[in-house]
Amino acid sequence: MLFPTLDRLLTSPPDAARVGWLRNWAYAHRGFHSDGVPENSLAAFAGAIAAGYGIECDIQRSRDGEAMLLHDWELERLTGVGGPLAAHSAQELGQIAFLDSDHRIARLSDLLELVAGKVPVLIEIKSRAGYDVKRSCRAVARALESYEGAVSVMSFDPRVPRWFARHATRPLRGLVIKETADGPTPHRWQRHLALWHARPEFVAYDIRALPNPMADGLRARGFPVPSWTIDTPEKARHAALHADAPIAEGEGFA
Repeated sequence: MLFPTLDRLLTSPPDAARVGWLRNWAYAHRGFHSDGVPENSLAAFAGAIAAGYGIECDIQRSRDGEAMLLHDWELERLTGVGGPLAAHSAQELGQIAFLDSDHRIARLSDLLELVAGKVPVLIEIKSRAGYDVKRSCRAVARALESYEGAVSVMSFDPRVPRWFARHATRPLRGLVIKETADGPTPHRWQRHLALWHARPEFVAYDIRALPNPMADGLRARGFPVPSWTIDTPEKARHAALHADAPIAEGEGFA
């Protein structure tokens, strides 16, 4: 057989009591953002808390190794400033405002102080080919050292959950999967290999790929399968049938 079965790749399901909270929430994708409230801003995260949603956020790493709240590698789309985020220190980034806004780029530690355990937080660590993602893992782990609220880390990069399994075990560990050609795992063998390497406790799956045998098999064995990005009522209904927790924005909130 060309591909090992899922049961051989993942020898045991996650601890049910440990992962149970993940299924009990809907999550605001990059915060509760809208016109005038930028994505991944503290204002967007405060809005999610006020509305009773969990939070999903993105992490990039500053030049001096701090975990910063931003999705893009480049600053221009969200701030109008040219160049990569990684060219700036955390202090410099904290002075950069989002476009048409007084809100500024913040650190993960700022978010954790704001949340203070009131809602769960899903932290996606960004990575790409040739990137030293272990430094980002260490930055996130440092920010989480004294945090006691419900929190998880996840990434398209299977090295991220693997690193946390070895070095910082308190956060839940997740693998993010998409099946389209613009992602790292468009082929079945790549998804199985990523799953084997990551050994995650949950899998955050692209809603466009659900349902499928891999996701259905994971759910049957006790792995939570949150799904993204739920941005229409139709996707919300689809996620309710085939996933465990929506990561939503815009019209995707039920």
